Amino acid sequence: MKLLLLLLVGLNLIAAQNNYSMRVAVGKPTLYSAAKIATGSFGQYRDDLKAYDIDGGYLLVKDLFEWPIDLYLKGGLTYYEETIQDDVYGADIYIKAYYNIDFWQNRIRFGLGEGVSYTNRILEIEQIDAELHNDNNSHYLNYVDVSLDFDLGKLIKHKALNETYVGVLLKHRSGIFGTIHNVKHGGSNYECIYVEKNF
Repeated sequence: MKLLLLLLVGLNLIAAQNNYSMRVAVGKPTLYSAAKIATGSFGQYRDDLKAYDIDGGYLLVKDLFEWPIDLYLKGGLTYYEETIQDDVYGADIYIKAYYNIDFWQNRIRFGLGEGVSYTNRILEIEQIDAELHNDNNSHYLNYVDVSLDFDLGKLIKHKALNETYVGVLLKHRSGIFGTIHNVKHGGSNYECIYVEKNF
């Protein structure tokens, strides 16, 4: 019975179309707050700190409430390149909604994700932010994933690249104004570029 159930689940996964996503991103930290970034303040803190992220997702709902919103369950692993300490590894699990805007035979997506994040060490940028504000740090923090992208295949009229998205991303870890481990300022913001493929 277990074998039959496993076979049915496997066949369902093989038959699925565009139910999965895979994203590869690279980014650098900034000392700007998420609010300042939202109002157009961009800029890396230092060139030698970087983050490399691979992220997978599963489509939960397409066209939520008959609106152009797709809902995904996502998880990612991040390698943080540090300088004053050993490099850091992180993991994120979150729910992400994409608002799809179709025009001129192209698609732009605005994405907003919410979940949890863990790092095996405190990030260097988070230590600096906490010291600047005399605040706490934590391995476990709230995670927000904000993105804006476009469909590369539709833009260049190459069908094989349809559902391949290129965009910009903000990876945000925070204590939600002190509600998580009393972390008010000891979080981080990484400004990233990425490629994401739905399959």
